[in-house]
Amino acid sequence: MGTAAILSVGLMLGGYLLGDGLLRAKEAERMVTVRGLAERDVTADLATWTIAYSASSASLSEAQAKVRRDTRAIEGFFKELGFPADALQPTGANVSSHTDRNGVTQYTVRQRLALRTSDIPLAQRAVAQQFDLVERGVLLEEGSGMSFTFTGLNTIKPEMVAEATRDARAAAEQFAQDSGASVGEIRNATQGYFTIEARDGESGGWGVSDTPFKKVRVVTTVHFALD
Repeated sequence: MGTAAILSVGLMLGGYLLGDGLLRAKEAERMVTVRGLAERDVTADLATWTIAYSASSASLSEAQAKVRRDTRAIEGFFKELGFPADALQPTGANVSSHTDRNGVTQYTVRQRLALRTSDIPLAQRAVAQQFDLVERGVLLEEGSGMSFTFTGLNTIKPEMVAEATRDARAAAEQFAQDSGASVGEIRNATQGYFTIEARDGESGGWGVSDTPFKKVRVVTTVHFALD
């Protein structure tokens, strides 16, 4: 093939590729990217309460005896409220010691229990009456608090994603209407992370680190073609 022919073919191929590239670029320009939001109020279906307490004494046996009394008092507290015995389980214990300048050794025995229940109203009642433990001589350490969890996220995910996508399309249609176009098919979409937060903000109360009332939120990013 002669030089002129090769040059002609090259120009034709280059022109085709350039034209195809411009066409694809033009098609890409006729696209709108929007975000869709879906929110849902839910109620937690699992409550967990970490209960930490301790006793200190120059006598290890006395410290241990105090912790055992506290444990019985805590078990009695939850039993009287109507919790089954297996709702409360020990999660750890340790003993530490400290010797002062006078050579006196102080022993500290720490115990941790965990309450786990799906009875949310009863869990709330326990938190509301936790001062009864103080009256029984049990002093809860810092970090003891109830946490509420919503475990049914997978059951509402599909509906919420669909709702967020509809919200995104509504936003795209508004944009298209303002620009004299119409919304076409979805080019691609990205699902954001699901977040579960306290519906009314942090409770902030002592011994109450959470609330059973949650808000689930998801944001999707959708790219729509414009016709």
